[in-house]
Amino acid sequence: MLLVDDVLFSPIKSIFWIFREIHNAAHQEKANEAESLTAELSELYMMLETGRITEEQFDEREGQILDRLDEIQSKE
Repeated sequence: MLLVDDVLFSPIKSIFWIFREIHNAAHQEKANEAESLTAELSELYMMLETGRITEEQFDEREGQILDRLDEIQSKE
């Protein structure tokens, strides 16, 4: 009886495994995006401090980055 159960439920288990892998990949991608945005924000601060960008450019890009980080955190 166990062999029959395994054969019958094998496709269902495979589908669940696929969905779990997709979920894990999406979660990892979101975490990587947050890390890269944080690094970009750090670089932006350095650029402002060294005078490579103006205060206006900094404010514009900082707002975009912070908005995206807020969006990522609100979806978690």
